[in-house]
Amino acid sequence: MAAHDRDRAGGRGSPGTVTQGPAGAGARHHGNRHGRSQAARTAVLEAADDLLVEVGFAGVTIEGIAGRAGVAKQTIYRWWDSKIDILFDALAVDAAEYFTIPDHGDLGSDLRDQLAQLATFLTSTDAGAVCRAIAGQAQHDPAVAARFTAEFAAPQRERERVPFLRARRRGELVPAADIDLAIDQLAGPVYYRVLVTGQPVLRQFTDALVDRYLVQAGLRLPLAVAALAGARVQAG
Repeated sequence: MAAHDRDRAGGRGSPGTVTQGPAGAGARHHGNRHGRSQAARTAVLEAADDLLVEVGFAGVTIEGIAGRAGVAKQTIYRWWDSKIDILFDALAVDAAEYFTIPDHGDLGSDLRDQLAQLATFLTSTDAGAVCRAIAGQAQHDPAVAARFTAEFAAPQRERERVPFLRARRRGELVPAADIDLAIDQLAGPVYYRVLVTGQPVLRQFTDALVDRYLVQAGLRLPLAVAALAGARVQAG
């Protein structure tokens, strides 16, 4: 994620601790070198995010990343072979840092927050722009597609499973519930709007997806039935 997306203090690696005194001279040298390396890696990842947003996937080059990050091309090639490698690393780190798994003790509340997080990530962050660009590249590059599945889609699926597993342990969700199908039903329309139609993905839309799932799963009454039941209670 780009520097303007979040505060970088403590992110993507921090400089090593300096040991004071003659006895720590060797450790001091190693710590500083480690800190410079981490700072350079962070700068490269941020530069890749920023450039992709500004010039698009085709316009991102190793030379451009090096210039924006203030490092030599040789420094970049010491860690990565290509720009797609840098973008995959940036996406993996950003996704792990961005997504927090809600835990409200209620599946509906957890899913509403989780789906809203996904929509915001994909539509409103530099990391989301990287995700969209790689997803587009994956459509005509099988190697990129395989990496996208392994390095983003699979970890994201594991994050998305957590609220369902918690609900199952609480007894809120039946053991036979198909969690993967539920995730497809919830996240699929979000990805479809982001990657295919370009329609907005507002909180009203994601909440409606969750409400529909809860009704289908038998965890909530349809609105019309709930309203009727409420009217009967008031009348009684």
